[in-house]
Amino acid sequence: MERTTPLATGTPVRKKSFLKRWDSPIAGYLFISPWLIGFLALTAYPMLLSLYYSFTNYTLMKPIEWIGMENYNRIFTADEKFVQSIKITFYYVLASVPLKLIAALLVAMLLNKAVRGISIYRTAIYFPSLIGASIAVSLLWKNIFGVDGFFNKILGVFGIPGTGWVTNPDTALWSLIVLSVWQFGSSMVIFLAGLKQIPNDLYEASAVDGAGKVRQFFKITLPMLSPTLYFNLIMGVINSFQVFTPAYVITAGGPMNSTYVYALYLYERAFSRYQLGYSSSLAWIMLLMIVAAAVAINLTSKYWVFYESESQGGKKRR
Repeated sequence: MERTTPLATGTPVRKKSFLKRWDSPIAGYLFISPWLIGFLALTAYPMLLSLYYSFTNYTLMKPIEWIGMENYNRIFTADEKFVQSIKITFYYVLASVPLKLIAALLVAMLLNKAVRGISIYRTAIYFPSLIGASIAVSLLWKNIFGVDGFFNKILGVFGIPGTGWVTNPDTALWSLIVLSVWQFGSSMVIFLAGLKQIPNDLYEASAVDGAGKVRQFFKITLPMLSPTLYFNLIMGVINSFQVFTPAYVITAGGPMNSTYVYALYLYERAFSRYQLGYSSSLAWIMLLMIVAAAVAINLTSKYWVFYESESQGGKKRR
């Protein structure tokens, strides 16, 4: 509100209230300036610098030399490890993301019950995701699935011969996939929040019509949960493409390069061979792969993601 103060002549003068003084857009920029400065200095500038380096022959041993598209040409035509790391990374993404989503959804449905002490179970199941794919967890996983690890001891109780799961080329990558699936807590919490938004009246009405649990799941739960599934799928794909710590700590890319994921190859080029220009090109290729995967998922989402205000054809419900 505005207040008026009379002058000596009797003419009122309007004074701006406290809130009106902040109508200028400058105030908004001042409030977001800490984030804006951090984004420009720590994200935008390094990205642009990396883009520039990707067109150079930049190492720590000699001056920067502009070479244009030569790095990209070498990557796509003469780099066998690039092709190998791409194959392993895609295999990891295609296996770990669906399994992780399935595990997260099933556990979320089990925890979506009004039983005594359910919050304790939710906390215990979510806890592994708090520590994430850390070095400590990777070392623990390496010991569990080693030749003399805990997993082989359990198999020995049942008379099943064990093996070095992280040292066997046939099972090493699957050990990393199982680790990714085990850390489903974040996706589970998001699924749980989505399940609580589904009206219980839908289940009651379908039960009256004779629908069983399986039919309710595919006709009610999945369609109503599809926006949440879409979000978890996008985030899972982005994170899986960038997997690094487990592969570096547990297997170091081995055995026989069976876990030589793309991020590990990028790291080796940058910090073992000091080919910073070449590794910058690899980083931008990774970014483009992630963007392409996200765009592909987004383009297909119109066929399987349903919102309350839309029908399958994208038209407003009447």
